[in-house]
Amino acid sequence: METFEKLEVWREGKELAVEIYRSFRGCRDFSFRDQIQRAAVSVPANIAEGLERNSPAECKQFMSFAKGSAGEVRAFLLIAEEVQPLDKDQTQRLREQAIRVSKRLYRFIFSLEARFQLKRGGYRTPFPPST
Repeated sequence: METFEKLEVWREGKELAVEIYRSFRGCRDFSFRDQIQRAAVSVPANIAEGLERNSPAECKQFMSFAKGSAGEVRAFLLIAEEVQPLDKDQTQRLREQAIRVSKRLYRFIFSLEARFQLKRGGYRTPFPPST
């Protein structure tokens, strides 16, 4: 397998985390800011950890964790849109970025399952591999 730094999904996850940090820098709700930043950082961190693990099954597990964190970021962004620490356009752009990462992770997990004949996860997603 490749190093995590070479993976497009890791680079996109890192960019999402950086954008979340920059966007919420001025948020005075420190608890909310901390939660969304932790979720965002978990995306590239779990991708990196998964790629450094010793088996495809472990890698898949950490990709699933990363995908879950991307969903957590999207949930926080929907809340942010309602309580307005950011403007609607900015939260929409960040949500679209998180969705792209989630879709890539879904496809990566799917390819791991196919390539290494891993048991299909019980996960469900609104993002099929063809989108």
